[in-house]
Amino acid sequence: MTDLPPATPPPPPPSPANADSVARQRHFAIGLFRLSGAFIVMFGFVAIMQRFSWVQGNSAKAFGAIMVVTGLFQFIVVPRLLLALFRQKPPQ
Repeated sequence: MTDLPPATPPPPPPSPANADSVARQRHFAIGLFRLSGAFIVMFGFVAIMQRFSWVQGNSAKAFGAIMVVTGLFQFIVVPRLLLALFRQKPPQ
């Protein structure tokens, strides 16, 4: 009665993942977020010290403070959010 094509069955689910491999990937992702957060914090402190020619004066201090806060957020909060997400969705 309708012009829709016949429904096709969904593709088969992927084969079960190796739990050790998934754990390593998740640990690597959390480590990368922490490392990048630490680099952002260091970049912010260098900007506060006015070591870049493209940002000087009060704008350098404001920019650096924003970068430090962003880096700390990424270093402390984001890994905890990822851990909470990983606990909700165990490897399949």
